[in-house]
Amino acid sequence: MSNFEKKFGKYAINNLSLTLIMCYAAGYLIEMVLPGLFYFLTLNPYAIIHGQVWRLVTWILIPPDSSNLFFVLLMLYFYYSLGTSLERTWGTYRYNVYIFSGMLFTIIGSFLMMGYCYLVRPADMVAYGPSVFFSAVSPLFSTYYVNMSIFLAFAATFPEVQVLLMFIIPIKVKVLGIIYGVMLIANFIQGSAYSRFAMAASLFNFVVFWITSKNHIHMSPKQVKRRQEYRREVKRNTGVTKHKCAICGRTELDSPDLEFRFCSKCNGNYEYCQEHLFTHQHVK
Repeated sequence: MSNFEKKFGKYAINNLSLTLIMCYAAGYLIEMVLPGLFYFLTLNPYAIIHGQVWRLVTWILIPPDSSNLFFVLLMLYFYYSLGTSLERTWGTYRYNVYIFSGMLFTIIGSFLMMGYCYLVRPADMVAYGPSVFFSAVSPLFSTYYVNMSIFLAFAATFPEVQVLLMFIIPIKVKVLGIIYGVMLIANFIQGSAYSRFAMAASLFNFVVFWITSKNHIHMSPKQVKRRQEYRREVKRNTGVTKHKCAICGRTELDSPDLEFRFCSKCNGNYEYCQEHLFTHQHVK
């Protein structure tokens, strides 16, 4: 555990993937009820420096394309499953760092794009006006590529896991990761300069993750299960607890519903769970 995790780990958001999906749900609701409000939610760096600072947060509410509701629900469930698996494997703190760093890099990328426009492509802004121009390109900076980085991280962590492509064809995740990586490179080459900023910024967290973790991220589901069991055992044996049964050794960490009592007939401070309080042999 790093010093940062010791200091800030308590602030990590549990089940962050579900929180993101709830943000998308709020975004869909806004899109249906107040579609004009979307104009004021996008990550528009020009509007931000002119006082609309809420855009630094509200762009997270903008959901993926909603043209096919069934596909959207399927995709959200898929990414929820991937994100939950990564959170269980990496730990809540590291998964939080991964997601929020992707969002932070996206924000930084939008401002770098604005600087590029002023320094290299000022004619584009003159033709339409800065306000209109940045309103047009700001939707490029969304959580789409942040979600894609979740899939890439899953493919790098569980390369041998199989999924059913179109619910029929079994295929390993690493193959899908390679295919998607090739598609990203092609889109990066063929896309505009503005989309390149969005792609590079949003996926930079995966690049950092790959460079810092490539030697020890490949794990099988069995390895994940063994790691989780090991962590629970270590926590049980070394964690600081308030209660511990003198017979079975269970603590409040094993089950928060367990009740513990001291026995007045035993010599010494012997504490027992509710199952052994009246069945143990008294210590004399």
